[in-house]
Amino acid sequence: MVTKIDKVLFSFVLISAHFTLYSVSLALALPILAWHRTSPLSVSALSLAGVAAVRRRRGFFFNSDFDARRSGMARGAIAVMNFEEFIEKDWSVLDSDKSTSEREFNKPIDHIISAGKIDETSRVLVAIGSEEFVDRLVDSSPSKFLLVVHDSILILAGIKEKYDQVKCWQGEIIYVPEKWAPFDVIFLYFLPALPFKLDDILGSLAKKCSPGGRVVMSHPQGRKVLEQQRQQHPEVVVSDLPDKTTLQRVAAAHSFDLAEFVDEPGLYLAVLSWSGA
Repeated sequence: MVTKIDKVLFSFVLISAHFTLYSVSLALALPILAWHRTSPLSVSALSLAGVAAVRRRRGFFFNSDFDARRSGMARGAIAVMNFEEFIEKDWSVLDSDKSTSEREFNKPIDHIISAGKIDETSRVLVAIGSEEFVDRLVDSSPSKFLLVVHDSILILAGIKEKYDQVKCWQGEIIYVPEKWAPFDVIFLYFLPALPFKLDDILGSLAKKCSPGGRVVMSHPQGRKVLEQQRQQHPEVVVSDLPDKTTLQRVAAAHSFDLAEFVDEPGLYLAVLSWSGA
């Protein structure tokens, strides 16, 4: 006899016989990943079997809220897809440079984190952060509220495996629900990966910042490697690093003041302070 649960699982998972073992774990993960678009991930919801399935299989992709809007899908709806359609971008561009020492690699990351001026009461948002950046932030930050936003469900799953207290949301930065706002510190860790105009990004963040809130925009390796990264990862590196004049002009239009600006060969860092109310 076919139960309702059987019907639900069958609607979520259409995988060929070659992936029978994998489909069992994926069936556990898909309903949970659908739910997390409107709620932060938690270990109780995201089963270890589901996480393992997602992290083992590099060909998994789940539609973001942006994709749902663009395709006309109702919020919370699940599309039935062939396995070949589950595609994850190659986010290895965020990984540490193996040619440098850990100390050298952490130096710009520490500079970026310190620019946020985080304290115990700070509500912190990180967009397009590497797992290493989140590791460093959790280890060094006194903040008790951290929300990580990323396009990659694999990176979010890895972060959630390590830090149950960290909230995770899969989607684009400009669509982050305002229910978690206001934020005192917002890190745009790898700025060139954001597929939006600077004006759109700052316009959205102005609605989510607390008075005096800081937006820390960065590229941990600076301009010297940006063009090379664009050639190697064109699907991820989709925008440029704004110069100081452009940044000041766009920031002022959304009540942001430029508090710090570093544009060196090995580090790009721009810190904006929101002066709105």
